[in-house]
Amino acid sequence: MSTTAAGIVFIASLVLALALTHKPLGDYMFRVYTGVRHNGVERVLYRLLGVRPDAGQRWAVYARSVLAFSVVSLLVVYGLQRLQDKLFLSLGFDPVPDHIAWNTAVSFVTNTNWQAYSGESTMGYLVQMGALAVQNFVSAAVGMAVAMALVRGFAGSRSDTLGNFWVDLVRGTVRILLPIAFVGALVLVAGGLVQNFTAPHELTTLAGGTQTITGGPVASQEVIKELGTNGGGFYNTNSAHPFENAASWTNWFEIFLILLIPFALPRTFGRMVGQVRQGYAILAVMATIALISVTLTNVFELQGDATVPQAVGAAMEGKDVRFGVANSATFAAATTLTSTGAVNSFHDSYTPLGGMMTMVNMMLGEVAPGGVGAGLYGMLVLAVITVFVAGLMVGRTPEYLGKKIGAREIKLASMYFLVTPVLVLVGTSVAMGNKDGLAAMLNYGPHGFSEILYAFTSASNNNGSAFGGVTVNTPWYDVALGLCMLFGRFLPIIFVLALAGSLARQKPVPDSAGTLPTHRPQFVGMVVGVTIILVALTFLPALALGPLAEGIS
Repeated sequence: MSTTAAGIVFIASLVLALALTHKPLGDYMFRVYTGVRHNGVERVLYRLLGVRPDAGQRWAVYARSVLAFSVVSLLVVYGLQRLQDKLFLSLGFDPVPDHIAWNTAVSFVTNTNWQAYSGESTMGYLVQMGALAVQNFVSAAVGMAVAMALVRGFAGSRSDTLGNFWVDLVRGTVRILLPIAFVGALVLVAGGLVQNFTAPHELTTLAGGTQTITGGPVASQEVIKELGTNGGGFYNTNSAHPFENAASWTNWFEIFLILLIPFALPRTFGRMVGQVRQGYAILAVMATIALISVTLTNVFELQGDATVPQAVGAAMEGKDVRFGVANSATFAAATTLTSTGAVNSFHDSYTPLGGMMTMVNMMLGEVAPGGVGAGLYGMLVLAVITVFVAGLMVGRTPEYLGKKIGAREIKLASMYFLVTPVLVLVGTSVAMGNKDGLAAMLNYGPHGFSEILYAFTSASNNNGSAFGGVTVNTPWYDVALGLCMLFGRFLPIIFVLALAGSLARQKPVPDSAGTLPTHRPQFVGMVVGVTIILVALTFLPALALGPLAEGIS
């Protein structure tokens, strides 16, 4: 079988598996977030948190709960890193330097999981498990909670409440993420991933030298980083390390976990608003953009136009021979279309246009299907912008799911969309304009610019993957990228919750002859078009200076 044919089978099998799980998982999450009964574990957690699970929260209270939980999480993760040498299971490592501890704490609390360090040589098992892996769960659950709050805003009628953040957080963790992660970890252990507490030991290499090898609870952290679309990794080489990604089929399984929940959430959305076909429309938008991206990334990598790729038949630099070009390109597209950030190949070594696609995926706002929860609420915001544009065309007040999109709603949606472009473009320009930013570049010219642009795109969109080639474990980059991660996560969340509160207070209006049908293929095409046009207008000049210029040269 040819490489192209094998890549097509790989993608087709993923599509089939996701199609088979879309309905049952989506319906299960619908029952989780709409159920009124609390199980025993949840009741214990509510008592420990001191919350009343049956009390609804207005959008401002919901937002304050999100921020309060995140601030406490940030302090705990930072503190564990700084006190590492005094904790058990530290493996004898020193405290993590303050600027790296800050960057890492922000990164994992915001579900970015950007890593400016080598995990196996910087952090002991307690910090890896008690700080980072815990955030892999709860930061993903926060995104799902915010998405459910927005959906309740569309589904509600003259309501002041959006549910209870603490209930959504606990249920998302206990009933969804933990069970799937447990099963997924067993599968990965069966595939050869490590799950132990082996102390570091010296291994004699073929060259006669020594290399420090560690084991660790890798499988459990690997499965939740993929399931929660977190990224990060126990080892510096991430999912290219055989202890994190052992074989071609584990590579397939990890991509499946990355896409599993984000592609099932539109079904949950459709069930909650009482119109399943609306969920299918959102799913169709996500799937269309995702398939276009995966196809283009594979084409650009399989048909590399440089001399060496043409000589060997593909662009193999920076890719593992276990996975090959096609499966590496599919992995790269999946992780940048979501907020995962895991890598099994080095994006810095991709062809100019292949590397550009990984950036474009993030610049889209990671909505196809996006991060766990974050992809759904990002896509719903784009749907709101689309119906507003359509309303301008025909001179009618725009409506979506029976809710009028007025001045307040479109302002909040616009501010949501503008946050990450501002962070990306301002951050990149500041980095290119000062010596600390330029000193970290490995390459110059268009490729060096792409390295910086990628770093700020990844941080601002809470992706976490790295292009490579730029040294980011410096105080300047740790602070700058940390601020981008913070603002890129929580400003959009505040705007989404404010939008949800505004929608929930409205009384749904019945459809009329002039109502735009938002479940038909025409609307799906409009949302895809608006998404691509908005991103092109915003980022095309920056891309022209980086990967496009490199590709032309």
